[in-house]
Amino acid sequence: MLYIRSLAFNFVFYVSLIVQMIVWSPLYFLSPRHKAWFVPKFWARSSLWLHANIAGTRNRITGTENLPEGSFILAPKHQSFWDAIAFFPYLDDPIYILKRELTWIPFFGWYILKMRMIPVDRGSRARALKAVVAATKEELERNPRQLIIYPEGTRRAPGDEPAYKYGIVELYAQLGLPVVPVAHVAGLYWPRRKFLRYPGTIHARFLPPIPPGLGKDEFMRRLISETEAGCDELLVEAARTDSPPLPPTAVKRLRELGALPSEPLSS
Repeated sequence: MLYIRSLAFNFVFYVSLIVQMIVWSPLYFLSPRHKAWFVPKFWARSSLWLHANIAGTRNRITGTENLPEGSFILAPKHQSFWDAIAFFPYLDDPIYILKRELTWIPFFGWYILKMRMIPVDRGSRARALKAVVAATKEELERNPRQLIIYPEGTRRAPGDEPAYKYGIVELYAQLGLPVVPVAHVAGLYWPRRKFLRYPGTIHARFLPPIPPGLGKDEFMRRLISETEAGCDELLVEAARTDSPPLPPTAVKRLRELGALPSEPLSS
């Protein structure tokens, strides 16, 4: 049944994406940019509804009271495609930093360009970061927007060792905005590089914002410690309630936290 429900969800998910992209196009491209956000936000919510009703994976997102007014940086843990669609419906006018190649995809790329995202050229990281900071500053001068950036860059397995990149530190220092970390363990239910979708409840939490003005080292220390502590708490909660399949990284972390018995010593 797990395989059938996972296959059914993946099929319906991508069909829904294509159909909605075509059906909503007249409204999307003819509407002012801010009003056009209705379309991708509706798609995200409908996708999560399909996820719940086909794969049996519900969503519980708490801590919305921690989202500031106006501009800020949202810094989610990155484990799954789920966290790429689950949070922006809660934001007024979000911005993503993404690879420029994505803007070349028909329809999908046109949707991205409409929303004035920040495309990045591959190449020198220092040059790319400087361009991203300049483009983001320019965009925020036009409108109060919310920058979504994944501090680790690529998806990591639940419980894996943190690998935070320097980019968010420079954005924090240059933009002078609060940063809202987001903790979750969605990778237990919507794993990276797998088609299986496990039933249960994905609990994600918007954590209290880190205020602007801290030193770079202090900011990075707080971002890592607060995000990882939140993820540890949700990992223990998931292991005790839903019991989804645990990857080796999650098992190792749960043992370090004392939530699972240690491995027996070999004789």
